[in-house]
Amino acid sequence: MSEEKSSLYNLSNRSFRLRGTRITEAQDRATQLFWDEFGISPNQDINPKEIFPTSTAVIMEIGTGMGEATAEIARTFPETGFLALEVHRPGIGSLLARINEFSLKNIRLINEDARIILDQKMPDESLDAIHLYFPDPWHKKKHWKRRIIQSDFLDLIYRKLKSGGYIHIATDWVAYAEWSASKFETDLRFSGGVIPKPEFRPLTRFEDKGLGKGHLVTDLKYFKV
Repeated sequence: MSEEKSSLYNLSNRSFRLRGTRITEAQDRATQLFWDEFGISPNQDINPKEIFPTSTAVIMEIGTGMGEATAEIARTFPETGFLALEVHRPGIGSLLARINEFSLKNIRLINEDARIILDQKMPDESLDAIHLYFPDPWHKKKHWKRRIIQSDFLDLIYRKLKSGGYIHIATDWVAYAEWSASKFETDLRFSGGVIPKPEFRPLTRFEDKGLGKGHLVTDLKYFKV
């Protein structure tokens, strides 16, 4: 990879904050017990068809937080394979604990920046859908370049989605919803827009807390044309 291209993924452009790594005893235990079974090394090529050979579809979940929504959705759709990308150890441990609690077999975890995995490790047209729930909105204008929804990200997901595949975005920051909509609506490779909150997307503690503060949650869905 050229030096110019690799600069896209340098620390200053990461779309997530590297928060503290304080992890509870339960999260640490779950990581030690279940990572070998459900974790995937980001150093290897990642082929969804090989990871989930019997699944009817494969969805990538970018930024799983503490894993509430990912685990519940995986329970709802046991025939679908879920590639869960999360960079924070507490969230990984929490999701692994939920996988064990619910006896889930259709989730695999990757501890890496989604853009790196999509660009460097996965074949094109290998995903049926991408879920991007409550990404960091990077409120300050000087940080807008760190928002994950950018033109280069649309290039990536267009390459990796199958024909007719889609990305589903949820955000509780109106300005970020408008930002995302503006990026997709000017890209003729995608069609879609604002949708009602789908029943399968559970209300997490994070979302509920935002609603309690008066935040407006927007769901957007865009299909690869």
